[in-house]
Amino acid sequence: MTRLLLIRHGQAQSAVDEVVGGPKGCTGLSDLGRRQAAALRRRLERTGEIEGPVALYASILPRAIETAEIVAAALGDPAPAVGTQCELCEVHPGDEIDGMPWSEFTALYEWPPTSNPYRGWAPGAESWADFVLRVGRELNRLTEDVHKGGTVVVACHGGVIEAALIALADLPMKLPFRVQIDNTSITEWRLVDERWTLVRFNDAAHLADVAD
Repeated sequence: MTRLLLIRHGQAQSAVDEVVGGPKGCTGLSDLGRRQAAALRRRLERTGEIEGPVALYASILPRAIETAEIVAAALGDPAPAVGTQCELCEVHPGDEIDGMPWSEFTALYEWPPTSNPYRGWAPGAESWADFVLRVGRELNRLTEDVHKGGTVVVACHGGVIEAALIALADLPMKLPFRVQIDNTSITEWRLVDERWTLVRFNDAAHLADVAD
């Protein structure tokens, strides 16, 4: 059995500042985001629900790396090192809109994009279809080629978790429903006999006592 646990990053400072949080716009976690990640670490220390040895990854965006570094202490002794992969990033926004205020972006471009999944939101932006392919390919590489039979923990993004739902469950490119993915929530998949099972989705029980 291979376990894949996807952890959405804590609240991003770019979300608080209401700017597009690509490589230029992302400045890591907000104060609330760090408290959310610390609450998850305490939960994992208490429950031991993610057993080692663990391979720990994050996207290259600061908010994901910071989340992984906070949680790592609960994933083994010594804590696993964080491997960073650009393939685990949120949809690439492109240089033109990265760091742009959301108010300016939404005045110029359609949001949320609801029409063509094969076109990017803006010039230079990655399309949803390319994003799903990127994420699905990387998650399958990590779980079937690199860490088959092990436990893989990925600190990532809401879009990555939604893309995984499409890629691993063979769902349509455009879901007929919306999904809620809370900051620092856990979504767990297990691979047995080349078949994926969704074990839990958006498990954020540890946030009950985290004040906004």
